[in-house]
Amino acid sequence: MPTQWTENDITVNNIRIHYTRTGRGDKPPLVLLHGFSDNRKCWLPVGRDLEAEYDLILPDGRGHGLSQRVQEGETVDMAADLAGLIEALGLEQPVVGGHSMGASVSANLGGRFAGLVRGLILEDPGWRKPQPPAEPDEAKAPPPNPFLDWLMSMEKLSVQELVEKCRADNPTWQEAELQPWAESKKQLDYNILKALQVHRAEWQDVVRGIVRPTLLITADPEKGAIVTPEIAKKAAKMNSFIRVVHVAGAGHSIRRENYAEFMRVVREFLKDIG
Repeated sequence: MPTQWTENDITVNNIRIHYTRTGRGDKPPLVLLHGFSDNRKCWLPVGRDLEAEYDLILPDGRGHGLSQRVQEGETVDMAADLAGLIEALGLEQPVVGGHSMGASVSANLGGRFAGLVRGLILEDPGWRKPQPPAEPDEAKAPPPNPFLDWLMSMEKLSVQELVEKCRADNPTWQEAELQPWAESKKQLDYNILKALQVHRAEWQDVVRGIVRPTLLITADPEKGAIVTPEIAKKAAKMNSFIRVVHVAGAGHSIRRENYAEFMRVVREFLKDIG
């Protein structure tokens, strides 16, 4: 991490959150939350590009990075954790954003704690078409979970092996992305998988609650992006605060796959909302 940045722990909602900060309160605050299984360091390139203009606060979500582990049977409300962080640091209406899980948490925060934020930046949140409930059948084995299998496979690899795997799987990513991504996989607390289930909300309900300017950044579903054009269009129609920008040539990790365009639309949004 750049030497002028600071690293600290803070207690909010009786849990310890670790965070990195690029400034000291003398610039507009910008809080960015990582995606599931990532950590705060995964925002390193963005932080370097924006630190001259903004005071970036980059927290590790609970069960991620260096933040508090999750106890068996505990429930986790990351939006409330994020609200507590903003209040504890005395941030005055920061812009809040995130990627994937972090985008979903940011949107949830914007709906439930609107007074705390000035605007939202949502990089491909987990807004999917609702799936019909499965028929209960105790005799059936649980369906395969490719994502969980992928996560578990990370446990068997060293950080350096993960760096090499990430480089091979994602040839368009900046070199600066690889080490933080690899390290984050070794820091994940798998108890978070169960704990997060309780606080999921339907994306339509979340969208209805947003009352601050919001940038929804989407990409190409055929490359792995979650938010489809249909869902993006519906979200914008439901809520006039939402501005949709499509970044072509990228999948779920939009900023990593088309960094220049991602930064262009983010800077434009930040300038527009002042």
